[in-house]
Amino acid sequence: MIPPLAVEWFGSGPTLAFLHGFTQTGESWRPVAEPFAHRFRIALVDLPGHGGSAGTVASLDEAAAHIAAAVGPAVYVGYSLGGRHALHVALARPEVVHGLVLVGATAGIEDPVSRAQRRHDDGALAGRILEIGVERFVDEWLAGPLFRSLSAEAADREDRLRNRAEGLAASLRTAGAGTQPPSWERLAELRMPALVVAGAEDEKFRAIGDRMVLAWGGPATLRLIEGAGHSAHREQPQRFAAALEAFLEGLSTG
Repeated sequence: MIPPLAVEWFGSGPTLAFLHGFTQTGESWRPVAEPFAHRFRIALVDLPGHGGSAGTVASLDEAAAHIAAAVGPAVYVGYSLGGRHALHVALARPEVVHGLVLVGATAGIEDPVSRAQRRHDDGALAGRILEIGVERFVDEWLAGPLFRSLSAEAADREDRLRNRAEGLAASLRTAGAGTQPPSWERLAELRMPALVVAGAEDEKFRAIGDRMVLAWGGPATLRLIEGAGHSAHREQPQRFAAALEAFLEGLSTG
């Protein structure tokens, strides 16, 4: 039996599911998600190892099955770790993904040496979490270069502190970027409409976004969020919401 994931539901209409980044929970998406609840049934998912799903340990492939079972047919919106999960749902269960929005996400590390090094680094990071605990780790994590443009309010530290060290460590070891099989060639299989989002100031993921759109088999577009780095939806929530609104409008009229 597929173990359940913690999902908060609200609103009514077709389902719009949000998948969060590492050390976050589904709650991190609430400021963006709530304005859409008047016409969508919102699903805020706690990914394996996080929040109410802290006790669930799952690889990306296993998590894709868990998510598809918990949410069902939906437009899936995922950020970073959540984007990689959303992509795996689309590859494994394309029939349940009516639209796909990927924020600061990647199709994987292609070079096997670099991928192995990332697995090693994520394993060391998992050990660090268990050694120093969630509070100190979250502070170290947010001090990293990916989040240099993230304000204290947008960093949502209190939500991140709801996590447990064991769950975060398990997430890194089983679903970290080093465990992600590169799926660049498989992007051409996807036919659902897709929006690839990157912060205009996030050079690494701008380049990745460009490449993902070029490799896509179906209708995919890249949207850069001005004034934002890696956490575009938290740094510029109104601009991100406008981009998401335009994408959803295109689905309803397409």
